[in-house]
Amino acid sequence: MVGCVCLILSYFFYGLCSFIVVRVKPNAFLQGHDGPAYDVKFYGNAEEDALLLSCGDDGRIRGWRWEEFMQSQVPVALQGNHIEPVVDMVNPQHKGPWGALSPIPENNAIAVDTQRGSIFSAAGDSCAYCWDVETCRIKMCFKGHLDYLYCIVARNSANQIITGSEDGSARLWDCRSGKCIRVIDSVKDEKFKGFSSSVSCVALDASESWLACGSGRSLSVWNLPASECVSRMCTRASIQDVIFSDNQILAVGAEPVMSRFDINGAVLSQIPSAPQSAFSVSVHPSGVTAVGGYEGLVDIISQFGSHYCTFHCQCV
Repeated sequence: MVGCVCLILSYFFYGLCSFIVVRVKPNAFLQGHDGPAYDVKFYGNAEEDALLLSCGDDGRIRGWRWEEFMQSQVPVALQGNHIEPVVDMVNPQHKGPWGALSPIPENNAIAVDTQRGSIFSAAGDSCAYCWDVETCRIKMCFKGHLDYLYCIVARNSANQIITGSEDGSARLWDCRSGKCIRVIDSVKDEKFKGFSSSVSCVALDASESWLACGSGRSLSVWNLPASECVSRMCTRASIQDVIFSDNQILAVGAEPVMSRFDINGAVLSQIPSAPQSAFSVSVHPSGVTAVGGYEGLVDIISQFGSHYCTFHCQCV
C-alpha cells in the first residue's frame, strides 16, 4: 500500500532485451495499515462509486473512495492519512480463560459481492467473515477450518465462497446458511502427499464452474458442478498465486517463472520473470499480464510472452 514506484524501461535490439532503471515518483499513496497490507480489491464498477479496499496484519479492512483518492490535490510528500476511510472494520477478538482477549487476528485475503453489499475476509483465527458494507458489521461467520486461512474467493452466481487453509483443505460455503457444503482435499492422491499441508491460493474461472487450488508444489483443477477433480499436476516450486485467463491457468510461486497450463494440466509455456519469488499474478482484459513478487519487482508480460517492462517498487 505504501511505496514509490521505480520504472525499469525495456527496449529490444536485435532480439535482445536491455533494461534502463528510471526513478519515478508515485502519483499518490495511502497509509493503509499498521503493518503489512496483504490484499487489495476494488468494490463497485463505476469510477465515481468505486471503493479501494485493503486488508492486513492489523486485522482491519479499510476502504477509500477511489474518486476522492484520484482527485486529491495534496502533495505526495504530505499524503498517507490525508483521506479518511469510509469503510473501517476490525476482526473480533476471542475470549480465553478468565476473560482474557486474544490478539486481533490478521486478514490474509478479501473477496467482494457488490450485488449483495458484502465483503468477505479470510482471517487468522481459522474463520471467514462476511461484512456488510453499509453498516461495517459482521453479517455471518464461517467456522469449520482447523487452522488459519490463506485465501478466499466469492462465487457470486451461487451465493457461495471458497476458502483455503493451513489445515490442507479448501471449503465451499453457502452464504445463506453459513454452512460448509463441500470439503476439497487438494492433495488427495498419494503421489502428492507431503508436498504441503496448506492451500495457499484458489481461483475461479469466469463461468465460476472451474476451481484451481494451489497447495505447495501441486496444482489441482476441479469441475464444481460435477464435484470432480479433472487434473492434478506437480510444479517445481511452491505455488503462491493462480488465476484463470480464458481457457488457461496461470500460476506463479517460489521461482522466477510464470507457468501456463491448460485445463487438463498440460504445461503450455513457462515464461521467466524478474521476481525470484512471485506472490501475485493478474491479467488485464487486453491480455497483458503482471507478475509481482520479491524485492518489489513487478513484471509486465505481453500476451505473446515477451516482456514490456519491469517496475521496481520502493517504500516511501
